[in-house]
Amino acid sequence: MLAAVTNLVVSVPDRDLRAALGVPPVGVDLLEWTMAGAAPRNQIDLVVPPYGGGLASLGRLAGLSTRLVQSQAIGYDGVAAVLPPGVVYANAASVHEASTSELAMTLILSSLRGLPEFVRAASVGRWAYEFRPSLADRTVLIVGYGGVGRALEARLIPFEARVLRVARHARTDERGDIFDLSALAELLGQSDVVVICVPLNDSTRQMVNDSFLSRMPKGALLVNVSRGAVADTDALVSHARTGRVRLALDVTDPEPLPAGHPLWTMPNVLITPHVGGATSAMRPRMAKLINAQIARLRENEEPLNVVLRT
Repeated sequence: MLAAVTNLVVSVPDRDLRAALGVPPVGVDLLEWTMAGAAPRNQIDLVVPPYGGGLASLGRLAGLSTRLVQSQAIGYDGVAAVLPPGVVYANAASVHEASTSELAMTLILSSLRGLPEFVRAASVGRWAYEFRPSLADRTVLIVGYGGVGRALEARLIPFEARVLRVARHARTDERGDIFDLSALAELLGQSDVVVICVPLNDSTRQMVNDSFLSRMPKGALLVNVSRGAVADTDALVSHARTGRVRLALDVTDPEPLPAGHPLWTMPNVLITPHVGGATSAMRPRMAKLINAQIARLRENEEPLNVVLRT
């Protein structure tokens, strides 16, 4: 068994996250590094990049001796292309699932119950009484049954929705079948709401295309809380413009949408600015994960959530 590490250098990007970590254990040197410039040390055992800082800062890891880079995001599309060789990279699984699934629920309920329309009517003093679809008794298809998908399912069931699940591999659990992607074409036709929770990779890029949307029933709602490039934006515009589908999008391609883009003004489209994980729940959960990683590195144990080794 390897001996425990007595000295560990950890960098975080801001003072708020540093404060959330609490007093570090003896032997842990906690630094602030925004990654906007050169590293303050030649060796930093655990590096936490800024949240939402883009990929460019990861190039500053070149020449730095580090044991682990701990991302503050779940997704890691594009990271492998910019990470220097020899880097171990972990994502933030366990941090954003609750908040992202909350937002998915908010988008579903807001769109089904017509809140955007009611708000627009209220802004001009119009009483816009209207019967709307409920979430109760609707069929919701979760495409991507990972952490966010499971958290969303747990929130949908008390609302008396029927939940279908699609994952990369078919399997069963205590609730029944989890289908693989080969069943997607059939399941889309049964679904009143389709929620996209897949990671962005070569197999999912533009999976939500004209064929995908054409299989959804007329009037169905598509919710995307994954990555904008999972959907073909031209197909989204085409199907929303005809009124075939409603859209609720926390992510878009491009992101942000440029001024004047047709999706901004369509009455059946609800857009939020990629805020799935941007809540008060993030910092304490991120601190808990970082502290767990510190403990593992000190004991020479395998880090949590490793997704890349370059």
